[in-house]
Amino acid sequence: MNITIGHLYPDLLNLYGDRGNIRCLTKRLEWRGIESNVIEYKLNDKVDFNECDIFLLGGGSDREQKLVCRELFKIKKDFKKYVEDMGVVIAICGGYQLLGSYYKMNDEKVEGLELVDLYTEQKEGRLIGNITIKSDLFDTPITGFENHGGRTYIGKDVKALGKVITGYGNDGESGYEGVAYKNIIGTYLHGPLLPKNPEVSDYLLTKALSRKYGKDITLDPLDDTAEKRANAYSQKLV
Repeated sequence: MNITIGHLYPDLLNLYGDRGNIRCLTKRLEWRGIESNVIEYKLNDKVDFNECDIFLLGGGSDREQKLVCRELFKIKKDFKKYVEDMGVVIAICGGYQLLGSYYKMNDEKVEGLELVDLYTEQKEGRLIGNITIKSDLFDTPITGFENHGGRTYIGKDVKALGKVITGYGNDGESGYEGVAYKNIIGTYLHGPLLPKNPEVSDYLLTKALSRKYGKDITLDPLDDTAEKRANAYSQKLV
């Protein structure tokens, strides 16, 4: 078995160690004897959605998001087709915001990809700090670090990734964080997210392998003692 991971615009969208999420995925595959390949797509590169099994869309500044958004509009139709065909995507912070219909920054409205029913509006003040959420998808709470000025609002028919235990989440008011739609996970959690949350990593890998090979794949368990300790320690920080 093998997996190809597409990293979208890592030169622009790589705040707070988002590249570490790629390293985590490839290492967990290596420990299981599964081959992996990473393709980094830069601006103006042709993105082939038939070539990759997982896509990472990381976080960036407002300026960088605008640059990326112009590029993403060229592949919007193909990206939507990939998502609806149960393609696997992990979108972090700015990448999460780009999944929706728009991101309103002051008087400027940046159109999004419309892959998920959500939108984001910039509000006064930033939501910053360590955060822990409880998701129905996982046994262990998800922990990470959030730093965002945008408030994201998800549609009534879209499921949040989890309920905020401590921290702010999508908008600082609803008590929910992130979004889970088909095989997309969108979240504000940096850190990077995946090394401290091995269940999330293996969820993405399992979905990608099962889709690629057309059958249910069960991953061999790993010794996640260190990862679980990091997760537990991070929960104490909030």
